[in-house]
Amino acid sequence: MSKEKILQLLNHALELEHSAHIQYLGHAELIGGLEAEPIIARLKEIASDELKHQAKFRELIGLLGGVPSLKMALAHPAKTMKEILVQNIKAEKEAIDTYKKILVELKKEKANYYDLLLEHEIRHIAMEEQEHLTELELLQNTQGQSY
Repeated sequence: MSKEKILQLLNHALELEHSAHIQYLGHAELIGGLEAEPIIARLKEIASDELKHQAKFRELIGLLGGVPSLKMALAHPAKTMKEILVQNIKAEKEAIDTYKKILVELKKEKANYYDLLLEHEIRHIAMEEQEHLTELELLQNTQGQSY
């Protein structure tokens, strides 16, 4: 795998994070009801995490001499709490799968002196996405379903 392929995967990850940030903020505005406040707060907190992930991906892309993408992956609209959870669980799984793919490719390539740094940062982001997934499944009452 070439550095260009790693950069392509990192930019795809950045685009997923751009989309996730906007999607969580938009979905947080649609939730209402007596028990809405903690859910809204958590969605906004996850959106903040996604913003941090964007910054990390931009940094990694820059360290490799690449140009960070300004594009955004497809966002998924939702109107009900159930739809919001389904769409965000789907998006978290897509992100986790993408980060696992990057890790596999990094192991194949052994990116000279950047491999451990890249692996550490990607693994950290993937773990946070897995935490988001478990929290969303808990809200949906489907905890452990993705194990």
